[in-house]
Amino acid sequence: MSRTLSEIAQQLRSANKKVQLIYAFNGAGKTRLSREFKELIAPKSDEGEEEEDRRAKVLYYNAFTEDLFYWDNDREGDSERKLKIQPNAYTQWVLQEQGKDQNAISHFLHYTNDKLTPKFNENFSEVTFSYERGNEQRIDHIKISKGEESNFIWSIFYSLIEQVIDVLNVVEPGDQETDQFDQLEYVFIDDPVSSLDENRLIELAVHLARLIKSSDFANGRGLKFVISTYSPLFYNVLYNELSVKSGYILKRNEDETFELDEKRGDSNHSFSYHLYLKHLIEQAIAENSIQKYHFTLLRNLYEKTASFLGYPRWSELLPGDKQAYLNRIIQFTSHSTLSNEAVAEPTPQEKQTVNFLLEHLMNNYGYWQEEVQR
Repeated sequence: MSRTLSEIAQQLRSANKKVQLIYAFNGAGKTRLSREFKELIAPKSDEGEEEEDRRAKVLYYNAFTEDLFYWDNDREGDSERKLKIQPNAYTQWVLQEQGKDQNAISHFLHYTNDKLTPKFNENFSEVTFSYERGNEQRIDHIKISKGEESNFIWSIFYSLIEQVIDVLNVVEPGDQETDQFDQLEYVFIDDPVSSLDENRLIELAVHLARLIKSSDFANGRGLKFVISTYSPLFYNVLYNELSVKSGYILKRNEDETFELDEKRGDSNHSFSYHLYLKHLIEQAIAENSIQKYHFTLLRNLYEKTASFLGYPRWSELLPGDKQAYLNRIIQFTSHSTLSNEAVAEPTPQEKQTVNFLLEHLMNNYGYWQEEVQR
């Protein structure tokens, strides 16, 4: 059923579950949903309610959280590079008031490189990074990668959640070290997984799940979590670790409405990512609505099938007599970078290629015939 993101946010709130997991392709509206959810839980008042008062009801991590951090690259000297933090109540609360800077640094070092060291200045308005080589050589004021930057920001947020749960798990309010979290209802996390390899990604998911499970929740009362991601691996690990009974797939329609499909069962059947790709491609073929991105989905489907069957290269699954030609087409349509190569819609011949390659995959590999019989 097609709905607005506001209506979907209301559905998530009405569910009153401890954890709700959402998968969506990039661009499907995850970040927008997190914003809609925040406005639902803590709307701005006509008088301009303070951000601190709104934050007391919901904490959220998404692309807007990362926008609080930006680089000063020292263009003149090209040596004093630093990550600046825009003045805001969020980081002041986490770093200054709650004193979680060392916790954040420890988490960051664990998930990146223990020789890559962050250092906050006294008022927590900027961070510099140095690299220790282990032989008494040190490189100061380096600029870290975008993935490392995302991990650093996530480490700050994760450290905050740790303390929130520790505080709220104290039964008697008078015994809690702070009352700042008394009104907190939700934590919304959107994709904290940038650039992590699979091992680190699994570890992050396990640690996050363990932290969520440690949070007291009974009879619909307690801190509630909504987690959205584009990563099927991250989704599945959380699904298993948290022992949830269902999850969701968020889809965006061409008319800018959205659907939130519930998936039940264990993670492999509840979220069969390869079957979902197959469904999307089949639907596009049936509706004659194939676009360039369907070639990317098709290649992804070939890659996952090849990996499952033990083929070293996904191209080995292509028809033998046309393998080089078809491989060229998929490579071109999936990774086109020149503006004069991009067209609004694939040609009829390209659309037929999608149909042909999907049928070839379904008809020639027992793996898929087995899936269909389940």
